[in-house]
Amino acid sequence: MPADNLIDGRAIASQLLGELAARISLLKSRGIRPGLAFVRVGEDPASKVYVGRKEKTCSELGILSETHVLPATATEAELLGLLEQLNQNPHLHGILVQAPLPPQIRQSIVYSAILPEKDVDGFHPVSMGKLLLGDTGGFVPCTPAGVVELLARSGISTTGAEVVVLGRGNIVGKPLAALLCQKHRLANATVTLCHSASRNIKAHCLRADIIVAAMGVPEFLKADMVRPGATVIDVGVNRVPDPSAKSGSRLVGDVDFAAVQPIAGRITPNPGGVGPMTIAMLMQNTVRAGENACR
Repeated sequence: MPADNLIDGRAIASQLLGELAARISLLKSRGIRPGLAFVRVGEDPASKVYVGRKEKTCSELGILSETHVLPATATEAELLGLLEQLNQNPHLHGILVQAPLPPQIRQSIVYSAILPEKDVDGFHPVSMGKLLLGDTGGFVPCTPAGVVELLARSGISTTGAEVVVLGRGNIVGKPLAALLCQKHRLANATVTLCHSASRNIKAHCLRADIIVAAMGVPEFLKADMVRPGATVIDVGVNRVPDPSAKSGSRLVGDVDFAAVQPIAGRITPNPGGVGPMTIAMLMQNTVRAGENACR
């Protein structure tokens, strides 16, 4: 199957970042440079890579960024103290705490400690509450926002569509389901949220116009679960053993891509699909935070 059914997340993200450049220039003309703080706890290799990519994008756009690294042994109180300093810094408009966090630190407490106006990750209870209520004044989590943008800019309408979201996590599944069912031109979907306790997931998927796989299970979505012509969005990032790889492992998504691509009407590659959009939406949230600060 030729690649003409691929949704190019890199190209769409590049387009979005290009649009942000004008907004950043306007802010700078008013004496404001958008600022974003990254916080890591420990030396998780994947976290270092993810933060590095975000730092690189900030540099390319002219967004001020700084990274704070605490040891893996840091206490919750130490992290909260750092966040309070960042909350009070007027040059920083956004704060992102990179997951995962060590077991002694409660993620929910950390997300609640960031000021809602600096919550560019969209995980503060206020942000989540506004999302559920359809209040556009809050920040939307970056990956769900990226999925919606990816669909919209690919000409895939969600209005009246049957959408199956695989996974009920707080980072992707639940906020995406909330986004897609809003009364909005980029939503208006009928959403089914499937999870590990769902019965007959295959039957739900075969009914779907759009399937978003975000379960964290390697290659979970198989060809016999997809209706011909359906749109498939793969959010998963899973490391699986691969003796032929130099590292002994490789990354795969939640979709059995080789088998599903010939059946799907449109499909995201992995990598090169949702990942670049997540970073682009983080940059958009940061720019918006900077704009809000000068109102």
